[in-house]
Amino acid sequence: MSALCDGRVVVVTGAGRGLGRAHALAFAAQGARVVVNDLGVALDGAPHPPGPTGARPDGPAAAVAAEIRAAGGEAIAHGGDIATSEGASSLVTTALETYGRLDTLVNNAGFLRDRMLVNLDEDDWDAVLRVHLKGHFLTLKHAAAHWRAQTKAGRTPDARVVNTSSGAGLLGSVGQGNYSAAKAGIVALTLVAAAELARYGVQVNAIAPAARTRMTQRTFAETMAAPATGFDAMAPENVSPLVVWLGSAASDGVTGRVFETEGGRITVMDGWRPGPTADRGARWSAAEAGETVRKLLTAAAPPGAVYGA
Repeated sequence: MSALCDGRVVVVTGAGRGLGRAHALAFAAQGARVVVNDLGVALDGAPHPPGPTGARPDGPAAAVAAEIRAAGGEAIAHGGDIATSEGASSLVTTALETYGRLDTLVNNAGFLRDRMLVNLDEDDWDAVLRVHLKGHFLTLKHAAAHWRAQTKAGRTPDARVVNTSSGAGLLGSVGQGNYSAAKAGIVALTLVAAAELARYGVQVNAIAPAARTRMTQRTFAETMAAPATGFDAMAPENVSPLVVWLGSAASDGVTGRVFETEGGRITVMDGWRPGPTADRGARWSAAEAGETVRKLLTAAAPPGAVYGA
């Protein structure tokens, strides 16, 4: 019996720990050959320990790749910075030079620099948007360029991209203005990429996961510890089955979607849709606009609560 991802080559960014590691292991267990990317930085993105951009023998990417090989799978480590064009390009090149193809890109890399807005430094804003949003864009750009070239050569791929957003990007999160903005941007990028890349045989979706990782240890402080018995709803491995399916050929026809996933729950997120509307066919006065808005709001569903509010 063939596995779900037999023959596929999968790239996972930020795969040295947490969700990324779980995804890499799950893809390998389903027959994929995996490129394990991780820069090996601290939680706030600082180099830890300092080293070259290549995959260090003692780095987290190398450790996960070795774990996959020890279990009988195929994997190679990549330690480049995917928030640079050079690093993102080399990630795609590594997959092509090592395995001769690229079928699935899972964008997962990221870190946190949490501050309330009035205390948020410009550098902390730039750093978080750089790794999350720019890191998604650059890997997607270079992978898409390869898939477009394949299509133009008459070999339309059956490619998949799984981006990683967050509930913070869907609802907002107090103390995480930079992270929330980046994750909201990833949703919009996913929608655009799904529309633009469909002609090249590429499906693009996003997940908004909740799980126990280095990044969530403050957010889920009360539920971080795994239970002594029973189902561990916060284990990152719970998220990976959905990611593997989205990254496989079995997900044919599913694109431009956002899925919230936690424990044993999967939710299709509806996103922004038109709600109650009023159109007078002419310009409103300010007072009339305000009165109309208040009437419309009484008929509208209330927004979800911002995390931490």
